[in-house]
Amino acid sequence: MNPALGVFFHWLGGLASASFYVPYRGVKNWAWETYWLVGGFFSWIIAPWVLALTMTHDLSRVLHEAPASSLFWAYAFGVLWGLGGLTFGLTMRYLGMSLGMAVALGYTAAFGTLMPPIFRGVFASEVLGTRSGLVILGGVAVCLLGIAFAGAAGVSKEREMSTEQKRASIKEFDLKKGLLVATFSGVMSACFAYGLAAGDPIKAITIEHGTPRLWQGLPVLVVVLAGGFTTNFIWCIILNLRNRTGYQYFESRIRSQVPARNEEHILETVTDAPAEEMAVAVAVAQGTAVRAPMLANYLFSALAGTTWYMQFFFYTMGETQMGRYKFSSWTLHMASIIIFSTLWGIALQEWKGAGGRTRLLVAFSLLVLVSSTVIVGYGNYIGGTR
Repeated sequence: MNPALGVFFHWLGGLASASFYVPYRGVKNWAWETYWLVGGFFSWIIAPWVLALTMTHDLSRVLHEAPASSLFWAYAFGVLWGLGGLTFGLTMRYLGMSLGMAVALGYTAAFGTLMPPIFRGVFASEVLGTRSGLVILGGVAVCLLGIAFAGAAGVSKEREMSTEQKRASIKEFDLKKGLLVATFSGVMSACFAYGLAAGDPIKAITIEHGTPRLWQGLPVLVVVLAGGFTTNFIWCIILNLRNRTGYQYFESRIRSQVPARNEEHILETVTDAPAEEMAVAVAVAQGTAVRAPMLANYLFSALAGTTWYMQFFFYTMGETQMGRYKFSSWTLHMASIIIFSTLWGIALQEWKGAGGRTRLLVAFSLLVLVSSTVIVGYGNYIGGTR
């Protein structure tokens, strides 16, 4: 094990997760359900299978030999995680990239880190009963403190900025709605950690087949992400049928009855469509030809989906370096995502117009979150030297 290398891998995963929404900004005149499903094929089906087939041995035999209970729970937790992922778009919509990820991932960090060792019955002995475990637990607490500072920055931003300023960077900023959605999304998203834990027997089998330990988590991702794909596929197809947007996969011309969407929207109704969306609808109604750039949309969606998958590609690599305290990987992953998503939020000027107090809170949250990854990494280090 090498905790320092593990922290580095988790940082790479956090960077990938925080960055995957950026390519979607290049998608034009497609409904949310269209580009989300196209990207999802790469996130949950294509990338997991290609890399698992490439980097591991005897993938089909490994999955065939895996216990039915392990396959079932890994898949089932993937389905539940999919519910959290579906509402994650609404979190971005109402809170923006930096604050939205901070709040949602705060819940995910707490539930996803602490529940696996509690479920296994080793929380008291391996976490509370050891110095290294207590240090790691302290790192989790510091991570949650950093998330709290990120949330405080969002509250401060709402108080300091006018409605016009907030909507200039986040068109539908709504703190109350955003917090409610982020809570549901965060709790359900923690199920991904449970799915990975349920896949431990699969990891053991793939190692027996000669797969290097660094890649042992890739077969598990195939199963967990299949569950996530199921949830997202069903919902996107429902939206395609309801909104009559299924033609967008094959046809560039935008039809008059369907307003096209360029933002990360979900669960929306006609009455809450954004101004840009309505402008496209008006243009179509007036007979103006509105077309979607098909090749570019597919390429941007594929890039976004593949980038999303890379977070867990690096996650499984980082987990192999954390020894018996691998449950702490979830905290490292969440903290890394929040760090890089906050930096993206700054780069995309989501905090433009905020006052000095808000900027100070943002900077302090970054410092605290970086410190939490160092503390967790150190806890794993001293645990490995015993």
